[in-house]
Amino acid sequence: MNLDVLVELTYLLSAILFVVGLKRLQSPVTARAGNALAAFAMLLAIVATVVDAQILSWTGILIGVALGSVIGGLSARLVQMTAMPQMVGIFNGFGGAASALVAVVEFVAAPNVGVGTTGISILLGTLIGGVTFSGSFIAFAKLQEIMTGNPITFPGQNFLNVLLLVGVVAIGTMTLGVLGGADPVLWFYAFVAVSLVLGVLLVIPIGGADMPVVISLLNSYSGLAASAAGFVIGNMVLIISGALVGAAGLILTQIMCKAMNRSLANVAFGGFGGTAGIDKAQIGKRPVRKTDAEGAAAELGYVNSVVIVPGYGLAVAQAQHELRKVGDLLGERGVDVKYAIHPVAGRMPGHMNVLLAEADVSYDKLYDLDQINDDFPKTDAVLIVGANDVVNPAARDPKSVIAGMPILDVDKARRVIVMKRSLSPGFAGIDNDLFYMDNTLMFFGDAKASMSDLVKAVRELA
Repeated sequence: MNLDVLVELTYLLSAILFVVGLKRLQSPVTARAGNALAAFAMLLAIVATVVDAQILSWTGILIGVALGSVIGGLSARLVQMTAMPQMVGIFNGFGGAASALVAVVEFVAAPNVGVGTTGISILLGTLIGGVTFSGSFIAFAKLQEIMTGNPITFPGQNFLNVLLLVGVVAIGTMTLGVLGGADPVLWFYAFVAVSLVLGVLLVIPIGGADMPVVISLLNSYSGLAASAAGFVIGNMVLIISGALVGAAGLILTQIMCKAMNRSLANVAFGGFGGTAGIDKAQIGKRPVRKTDAEGAAAELGYVNSVVIVPGYGLAVAQAQHELRKVGDLLGERGVDVKYAIHPVAGRMPGHMNVLLAEADVSYDKLYDLDQINDDFPKTDAVLIVGANDVVNPAARDPKSVIAGMPILDVDKARRVIVMKRSLSPGFAGIDNDLFYMDNTLMFFGDAKASMSDLVKAVRELA
């Protein structure tokens, strides 16, 4: 068997493993194995590519694999769960940059490529990769609070974005020499610059509440950029893997938008998460009913059913392990304990699922919004830990900025206990009507310390 045939067979095996790995990501039970399969498929594809192109010796390949494994392993182990969305954002950015660099190198090597499949693929790879790179790092800066998480808008912003999109098409035609007479390399550098600026301008008007959508959309972009790079260099496995990531990211983005009852255009251009027109001085000024660990334990320990709702505050406090202890203790007392997961709780898709999985919460106790909402009127008590907008009844008010957003109907339960540091608003920047309802008790304090106190109080119940 010659080398070319072996490489093609390796590519085929890699593509099959990508599909199988993606399929296994559908269930939390098989997700870890699916992720490992996809990682192995990528390793096969990389090794086959560098061997086929005779870029590196086997020694060089092994050194690269070792270095990459150490960097990736350390990153995965050392990065806090609360910083995982930022890490995903950086990965998206690097993926886009890698694809764009492939396109750039191919163009610099043959600047007179002209109009055709290769030329158009180079421009698409550069555009999508550039937008993904700069946009992902803006998303990272927002999530890391290096810059404000609120929407950054200015008059005529959408018009400028449209103008730049038209401009990038025009510059692309000049790059491919459609009109002739121009230096294609200079036009291409201008094309790269506009692509990077577009990435910045498309992400800065998006607020923190939409970060799960942004992360999934940029993930899709990175896949599309990789697929375009595959067409540039004629690499089938890159085309297939990029298309899989792009399609999966778009589907996930659609799911996220549906969970917020908003269109993708509204997310991209709506500036959601701003506080304009909201009287912030009135937030948290209404009277509330307070409780402590003993009071909360009494409310939770002598009932038949409890639903726990995790939010980003749980991730910040790293209190998931203490929360699991509370759930286990209540279960030992005969209480039916369930966990309600809102699709956009946290800062990336599946954030709460990953957080609870880290604490070894059983998968069969996790319920999504559609599965659990009908149960709240029959639920004795709801324990909310760090969630805000996703449980805000204001979403039912047509005049609210979150009007129509599907929420967990926790207010319909007999008793609601909210664990939170203060009455500060969530990403949407509005007051939460739930905090002031007659059936709500506010348990103020750091989630981890409060949860530890709650564990002790539940243990001491008769």
